Amino acid sequence: QLQLVESGGGLVQPGGSLRLSCAASGFTLDHYTLGWFRQAPGKEREAVACISSSGGTTHYADSVKGRFTISRDNAKNTVYLQIHYLKPEDTAVYYCAADRDLCSSYMDYWGKGTLVTVSS
Repeated sequence: QLQLVESGGGLVQPGGSLRLSCAASGFTLDHYTLGWFRQAPGKEREAVACISSSGGTTHYADSVKGRFTISRDNAKNTVYLQIHYLKPEDTAVYYCAADRDLCSSYMDYWGKGTLVTVSS
């Protein structure tokens, strides 16, 4: 069974940091474009970061540039999202996704998400 499973979410104070992980099972991520998306309460899901299959190209939403870093470890079949300087508006369910081609809202595979809550 093909699965993506996120972990690392939780409650964190503003200004804090988190590292989200997403591990794949049932397939290897080597040739997939990977992305992190988030959906805040009452809002549509948005892409926050994407990384190419080689890891050589990354893209970030303007709202997270300089604070979020996406990375991948193909040997561990895992993609990461390092988050610094968290803000209350970063509160959302964070999803990882994989696609054989492009990073978009129509990725081939999705995880079930991990909740990040930023609050004092």
